[in-house]
Amino acid sequence: MLNQEQLAALLLKIAVSTSLASIVMRFGPMQRMLLRDERTLRERLQLALIFALLFGATAEFRILSHDKYQAIDLALEGSVIAGILGGYVSGLITGLAASLPDMFNGKWMSMPLFSAAGIIGALIHDLAPRQEDIWFFSPFVDLNLWRLIRQLLRLKRDLIQRRMLELAAFNLTCNCLVVLVEFLRWGVRAMFQVHGTFFLFDNRPLNDWILFWFCAGTTLFAVSLPIRVWSSYRAERQLETQQSRLTEARLAALTNQINPHFLFNTLNSIATLIRINPDGARNLIYRLSKILRRLLRKAENYSPLRDEIAFIDDYLAIEMVRFGEKLKFEKDIEPATLSRLVPSMILQPIIENSIRHGLASKVAGGTVRLRTWLEGTQLNISIEDDGVGIDEEKLETLFESGIGVSNVNERLRVLFGAGYRMAVDSTKGKGTKTLIEIPVLEDVEAAAPAARLFRG
Repeated sequence: MLNQEQLAALLLKIAVSTSLASIVMRFGPMQRMLLRDERTLRERLQLALIFALLFGATAEFRILSHDKYQAIDLALEGSVIAGILGGYVSGLITGLAASLPDMFNGKWMSMPLFSAAGIIGALIHDLAPRQEDIWFFSPFVDLNLWRLIRQLLRLKRDLIQRRMLELAAFNLTCNCLVVLVEFLRWGVRAMFQVHGTFFLFDNRPLNDWILFWFCAGTTLFAVSLPIRVWSSYRAERQLETQQSRLTEARLAALTNQINPHFLFNTLNSIATLIRINPDGARNLIYRLSKILRRLLRKAENYSPLRDEIAFIDDYLAIEMVRFGEKLKFEKDIEPATLSRLVPSMILQPIIENSIRHGLASKVAGGTVRLRTWLEGTQLNISIEDDGVGIDEEKLETLFESGIGVSNVNERLRVLFGAGYRMAVDSTKGKGTKTLIEIPVLEDVEAAAPAARLFRG
């Protein structure tokens, strides 16, 4: 068994790994470099340089201290992390550069070992079912194995369970590959005792399998904890982005609706109704006040679907006065969906697009149809119009160029990652249909873990 000094060394290694990860996040340029989802070749080289300096310095500090602070050496673990986050280029270059302190100290096998560790890390990067899954790397082998077995035994296969099965299998594979890295370190130490590589317990026999599994577990945590720390920062940044998107949606709705033309037309309609239909005028003023109150107040990221539909009813009541009989609105709402949570202001931008771009230019006007229903653990929302439709070329770039649609899509992506689907289908001259599928969220407490599951 391990004595207290050896156990303390392993725990210190984990603590140093976590501390380095936290320190790195204090620098804005480092945050942007580490948390970027897509990287060019130049950016991957920059990432390799950052990791080589950071983790190579731990090996150099250990050497300069004459092995007094052995547990601080994280050069091998840093090579794996670089491969996981940056792929083969970052992993290989970090492994080569981080091995230089050991190479100059006579440990010649460190370079091929660290390079192999970087490549194994890159293999983990490539094995991820989705790119964001690398941020879910968990060192708990027993939990990953249990989750995998539990999901395999379940007969039901909905979107959430499929994702959990993918993540469990991916995490278990990651665990095995990181243990393989530690096994390679022990193998190099056994074959090249003098010129091999740095080994934390030189005085212990290499056939001590209890020590090996403790070292493998330490390496697992030393690799995964920095990724989890950075994942937390990434999730915070995504939540800030989501809040920014929500604010943009509210400001866009406010700008599009509460402008001189809108107010002029609405007030003119009210003035006309005062003479011929006073009750209708009061109703219009009431709905306008509700719209203003909803847009100007600070709200949560999620709201019940019934609140979103109530907002749409108020918005369309005014639009119907302006458009007259040209505009019709039909609803087919499954009662069970009304209490489910949806991202705030998710319906209004799409319905507004249907009116402004689909029906406003159509002489005979048309109909906007809203339908919601539950399908397994998914909430489905369909918004359809029989307007003029969208050109095929414009449809292909709609998520990039359409302000309202792209805003909704980006907010869904931030909240649910791969756990949602948004599709827009349109035929020129026949109309447009937008379909949104998101996980069922019954309350705010359920929304948070679901969002974490799919965001990473």
